Amino acid sequence: MHSVDRGEDVRQQPDLDQLMVSAAEGNRDAFAGVYDTVAGPVMGMVRKVLRDSAQSEEVMQDVLLEVWRTCERFRPDRGSAMAWIMTLAHRRAVDRVRASQASQDREHRAAALSSDTPFDEVSEQVETRMEWQRVRHCVRTLTDIQRESVVLAYYGGFTYKEIAHSLSLPLGTVKTRLRDGMIRLRDCLGAKP
Repeated sequence: MHSVDRGEDVRQQPDLDQLMVSAAEGNRDAFAGVYDTVAGPVMGMVRKVLRDSAQSEEVMQDVLLEVWRTCERFRPDRGSAMAWIMTLAHRRAVDRVRASQASQDREHRAAALSSDTPFDEVSEQVETRMEWQRVRHCVRTLTDIQRESVVLAYYGGFTYKEIAHSLSLPLGTVKTRLRDGMIRLRDCLGAKP
């Protein structure tokens, strides 16, 4: 009696191959039968490959959408519909794993590139200190009026008029001294020590 029940269960289940052929002809009800029959096995196989339930659900939906769009490619004489669908599912799951791995690899490479040249604070401080020493040396080579004018203008933030008033010099003289001082600084700093 138990074997008769199994026989009846098999006869009552829809023939997946026939459902695929009908779905290929545009029969939406047939595709609903395909979906109901294969959704569980597809999800199980995809989940074994991906091990992530959210991604597995996405891939399962992608696979079943692909089955709907390409069911006319199914050929019953080449194999069963279940094997065809499970092959699609496996390929799609493996593609997702590869895409995820490629994405992680790109992120690691980008992170490695951005950290290849770490900022060396000590060397930066040494370079800054050496530049300041060169500037101080060059400022000492200026005449007294040039040095006072440059220091008031660039370190004190004074205008030409304020410098002229502070040094009790005509405005034209201050402008000339500043220009001459800047030329000497440029020449001194441009030369290698």
